[in-house]
Amino acid sequence: MSLFRFTRLVSRPISYNIQARSICVSQVRRADPFPLPLQSHRPSAQNDSEAAKNDDSVPPEFMPKPLARDGEDVDTLRARLVYQSRKRGNLEMDLIFSTFAKENLATMSEEELKEFDKLMDEPDWDTYYWCTRKREPPARWADSPLLAKLRKHAQNEGRVVRRMPDLSKP
Repeated sequence: MSLFRFTRLVSRPISYNIQARSICVSQVRRADPFPLPLQSHRPSAQNDSEAAKNDDSVPPEFMPKPLARDGEDVDTLRARLVYQSRKRGNLEMDLIFSTFAKENLATMSEEELKEFDKLMDEPDWDTYYWCTRKREPPARWADSPLLAKLRKHAQNEGRVVRRMPDLSKP
């Protein structure tokens, strides 16, 4: 910058320079004009109490349909769930689901395994908030005994330091 231009900027009153930049701190947040496919389709809440009231989970009609796996035997289902519980997309749910799978998949019945499979089809952040009791689950999961077990596991009452379990049979 030339010395002449710099002196022109410095010699102007401060209010002149600020007027050039109109910064509005109290701007109202508008809905995202380009929402992501699994993003909530409701306008953002103004405060935490409103966020707690709203069910921000993705409505079932916006969820991608899971693959039909007819004829999958229990051992294949169990092995697939072990792998899928480790590869969620965010570390929080990787740790919760993978350690839960390591401790419980071997003793689960086929119906419980299928329910766990359906729960893992839900978006990661929704399941994270349901497990940590930050949000209430939708009606389809509200009375689920599997979600109750998962919540108890996520509480980590024994304060166990958790890490990703090794890939071995559950």
